[in-house]
Amino acid sequence: VLTTIEGIIDRAVAGLEQDQPARRATDKEVARKIDEFIGKLRQLKEARSPFTFILDDPSGNSFVENPQAPQRDEALVVTHYRRSPQQCALLGLEVDARPPDAAEDLRDEVLQFNTNCPECNAPASTNMKLVQIPHFKEVIIMATNCDSCGHRTNEVKSGGAIEAQGTRITLRITDPSDMTRDILKSETCSVEIPELEFELGMGALGGKFTTLEGLLKDIRDLVEKNPFTLGDSSTPSRAGKLQEFIGKLQDVKGKAQAHFIMDDPAGNSYLQNVYAPEEDPELSVQRYERSFEQNEELGLNDMRTEGYEPQAASGR
Repeated sequence: VLTTIEGIIDRAVAGLEQDQPARRATDKEVARKIDEFIGKLRQLKEARSPFTFILDDPSGNSFVENPQAPQRDEALVVTHYRRSPQQCALLGLEVDARPPDAAEDLRDEVLQFNTNCPECNAPASTNMKLVQIPHFKEVIIMATNCDSCGHRTNEVKSGGAIEAQGTRITLRITDPSDMTRDILKSETCSVEIPELEFELGMGALGGKFTTLEGLLKDIRDLVEKNPFTLGDSSTPSRAGKLQEFIGKLQDVKGKAQAHFIMDDPAGNSYLQNVYAPEEDPELSVQRYERSFEQNEELGLNDMRTEGYEPQAASGR
């Protein structure tokens, strides 16, 4: 049925009143209680006091209008849940006798937790999803959307441990189609384009799961919004060099050939091999032993995962 909340209440009242004359003749006490309940239902239509209306549909095919869409309605809460075997049987669905796998449930579920907007500090929600990247590993994608100011942000965290070796990925860009390659840049990854004499240190731009074109666009936005190239801090020579660099960066996205290098000491970055599982002639992945300084920056030199308990504890 397509109706309103008032229509649902009217249908309930009509159903209860249908057999009231017979009840008054046979059981006056039950008829009196039903009349009292009908009076309460009619008072709900006047909305003199708040009440809760719950619509529970195991098939997931019901809907309550949000009059403030696309903004969030603070009075409306939508909750999705996994059907029980009894509900599946009522719907005529096959029930899997195997017990649910907690890890699989986590992969299929979008987790949500409350936070504050980094721009306006208003209450917001962050969605978190575990994603399996083909021929690589699992990553955690987190996205925050603020309903107050409209700010949106996303961040990628590695779902695995720090690898035993660092990774240096080199792509020779030869065709505009290379711009569509998927890229996972972790927060410990640095980027280099030798032809443009450009280097981006680790930590800049944070973790990103995007395409090569998307990452180059983020690099361009980062350079253009540099405070030393804007307003009173800018000089004609510096502004000219900036425009020259942006022009060369634009050429890389379209026609100029260049090398795109990702160096991640933690080994948690990825660049798509379009020929997978075969080798990509334009892509090379080199693994190397981290230096002491790189381990120090990652906090590995002082990290102890075995034998960290005090010796005195064993003698007690």
